Amino acid sequence: MAKTIDIELQKQLDKPQAWFCKYFPARIRNVSEREIADRKLVFDFKDGRAYEEVAQRTAANMTERYGTSCTNIVFSPVPASTDKKNEIRYKAFCQRVCELTGAINGYDHVSVSGERLTIHENRKAEKEVRKVNVIEFDSAFFNGRSVVVFDDVITKGLSYATYANQLESLGANVLGGIFLARTHYKVK
Repeated sequence: MAKTIDIELQKQLDKPQAWFCKYFPARIRNVSEREIADRKLVFDFKDGRAYEEVAQRTAANMTERYGTSCTNIVFSPVPASTDKKNEIRYKAFCQRVCELTGAINGYDHVSVSGERLTIHENRKAEKEVRKVNVIEFDSAFFNGRSVVVFDDVITKGLSYATYANQLESLGANVLGGIFLARTHYKVK
């Protein structure tokens, strides 16, 4: 069973992806002013302060990639960990991206309804218990739709790939992912 899941996740990860900057976690200290500015942009976006800049970049990428077909594409972000964080991070952002591209706003068709416990393995191969969000979908809305998924930061891509699989299980066709930043650990 695990191999099936891995194959399905890899299928999503093989789809087109775009990101706008490198994200170096705060523990990586020998970064340049550019990387510090990018890190600040990520934090500001997560707090709802930088949505216009990120919406402009996202819309430009979508328009370049899909052109006038944007009007037939649903734009849907991977939900944040709580309903409140999800609204702060994505409500105005999604509205703005859709205004700029003509895309269909998927924000109101996915909700974060609660938390449950899950076990994750961390960098040191130790297991830890974390709370994760429970996502509810408007299944009928996504059935038969083409979707572009957005997430703020991609590291391994598991959140994106899992979310994309969930959408496709509802009958959607995920075209690919757009990310504000990709995590890097080594400065070159």
